Amino acid sequence: MKIFNTLTRQKEDFVPLEPGKVKMYACGPTVYNFIHIGNARPICVFDTLRRYLEYKGYNVTFVQNFTDIDDKLINKAKEEGVTVKEVAERFINEYLIDTKGLGIRPADIHPKATENIDTIIDMVKILEEKGYAYEKEGNVYFRSRKFHEYGKLSHQPLEELESGIRIDVSDQKEDPLDFVLWKAAKPGEPSWDSPWGQGRPGWHIECSAMIRKHLGETIDIHCGGQDLIFPHHENEIAQSECCTGLEYVRYWMHNGYINVDNRKMSKSLGNFFTTREVAEKFGYEPIKFMMLQAHYRSPINYSYEVIEQCKAALERLHNCRDNIDFALKNALPQQEDGEEAFRKTIDSRVTQFEEAMDDDLNTADGIAALFEMTRDINTYLATPKSEGTIQYAAEKFDKLCDVLGLLYNRRAQDLDSEIQELIDQRQEARKNKDFATADAIRDKLAGMGIELKDTPQGVKWSRK
Repeated sequence: MKIFNTLTRQKEDFVPLEPGKVKMYACGPTVYNFIHIGNARPICVFDTLRRYLEYKGYNVTFVQNFTDIDDKLINKAKEEGVTVKEVAERFINEYLIDTKGLGIRPADIHPKATENIDTIIDMVKILEEKGYAYEKEGNVYFRSRKFHEYGKLSHQPLEELESGIRIDVSDQKEDPLDFVLWKAAKPGEPSWDSPWGQGRPGWHIECSAMIRKHLGETIDIHCGGQDLIFPHHENEIAQSECCTGLEYVRYWMHNGYINVDNRKMSKSLGNFFTTREVAEKFGYEPIKFMMLQAHYRSPINYSYEVIEQCKAALERLHNCRDNIDFALKNALPQQEDGEEAFRKTIDSRVTQFEEAMDDDLNTADGIAALFEMTRDINTYLATPKSEGTIQYAAEKFDKLCDVLGLLYNRRAQDLDSEIQELIDQRQEARKNKDFATADAIRDKLAGMGIELKDTPQGVKWSRK
């Protein structure tokens, strides 16, 4: 498998630090509000990366944090007259609702910044002892220029990085590029004891500390949105490598931006949407599909037209799975001529899928391979086939869908039973020439979004 490494700006063969194992970290949300659709992209993309690595046989340890102390949380708590912890817990729960809706598997570890204060303080102390950090009135800053490789992730000269930083006239920093590791407490804000007095951690140090605690001093993959390259990930590298003297991350992966109606998403433009808002109109699965139907490093555009196209594409996958279920009910007892050739065709689609995913997680081409498999299955199962061959196709189809995290909301078994019972009642009514009852049952099923098709093998149902 090849991965585009932001650090080297080229595709590299993925070679884990330890054979068969992958240590992976993704920056999680600052939990002061609902996640927006821009936040949903890295969540969907890197969940798929984790799934694919596991599909390839790796034992993946995946960590994603929650930033539960931050200026945004403090301001939200003041506005609502509640504690910062109450704000954080509420929006962690909302985040989990959205990610479950998107079919995202929980991380192996979801650490919170407030649960790792001791680890954060230990790192800051080491940086201070090594001369990389300094204290001013209870605030502790990192000396960016002392790390001679500062800027290696963003690939920009220090002068350009400096010009992009807003400088406060009353800034205590020795250099505009320096960043805060520990913030002195302000009245009424949450704070913790430290060697520098009461205070709380800066944003950048949180991830470094949580990675060090839960994954070790060097990890395989660190991922997040493109907007995190500078300053967040640049600062993570600096403070971590200065603290440990070791390489921090082997492979850096960053996803592209999301535009809305071909414009940058912004509250000021009125085109800012939360994942929850979009899901209430279109469902969660079309959002998931939208995030994967383009290569993760490419920008994607959200619009009503795009999300409707995603819904239609998903229907093709759901209908294929319905066709498989229907074929199994009408399967032949033994294999016929030509079924081995069909199995080889299915195998070729799996190979096509794997080659796409091995090429820097190219989910766009991976989905294309899945749809070609869908066409092959639909065509082949137009007439009865043996149970073994149908099961073979089902297993391969389901496996690829699972890697992509699609079709996770297949209707519950009790609903399947209800639908089948109504279909059986309709068939009995037709047999008894009670066409009024048969038509009434068809109308009821139509109201449930179920479309019936009479075939020589029996009644087939699908979603509208």
